[in-house]
Amino acid sequence: MTHPSITSAATRRRSAARRSAAGLALLLLTGVLAGCAGSADTAGAPVRLLGPAREFHGTWLEQPLPEPDVTLTDTSSKPFDLRRDTAGRLTLVYFGYTHCPDICPTTLADLTGALRNLSKAQRDKISVVFITTDPDRDTPDVIKSWLAAFDSSIVGLTGDYATIRSAAKSAGIALEPPATKKGAYEVTHGAQVIAFDGTHQGRLIFSSGTSSADYVADLRKLLGRVTLETSTPGTGGQEAAS
Repeated sequence: MTHPSITSAATRRRSAARRSAAGLALLLLTGVLAGCAGSADTAGAPVRLLGPAREFHGTWLEQPLPEPDVTLTDTSSKPFDLRRDTAGRLTLVYFGYTHCPDICPTTLADLTGALRNLSKAQRDKISVVFITTDPDRDTPDVIKSWLAAFDSSIVGLTGDYATIRSAAKSAGIALEPPATKKGAYEVTHGAQVIAFDGTHQGRLIFSSGTSSADYVADLRKLLGRVTLETSTPGTGGQEAAS
């Protein structure tokens, strides 16, 4: 189901941006972080060199990014250890928030479309994790309700802001606290989706605007290229990849 807040303007922006990372030969990750409210402060965020990989629509990480080593709270109000509970799976991590007016719902809609176009065997090896950048408003119940408009299998996480910001920074995603928390405020955050392999290494980064078709093509290739180790299912209730 397409989320009702997705506008035609957002769709036009997606079309314009969908291939922005595909042909990059050398890129500073922290130089392209932009979220729903403009450019995020990137001071202190890790700098990583990204290398081209013509077979992907996303950008291959020559120097892998570490999957955040963090425990947050899922939509059942239970602890979710990101590394333990996604071990052995291809894991797509996205930082955003439910009140985001355009980029976040568009990204989730594209990811949902991609999941629906993968085979069951492929889908069973993939986890999608949404981590809020707005924990004051995004309670477990709020996130659960919002994700239900996309795909109920998507893991939604919240926690205290400092922990979330630290986790994002460890993966090269910059967050910026809102200038005010009055009214319908927006939160600036990096808008990329990072694909981590079964050993917690970030291998591919998708820019904002990546289409469902491009996600499908890249995810199929990633499943055949990256390491997925067999693991015991964690508290996230997901089966391990074979």
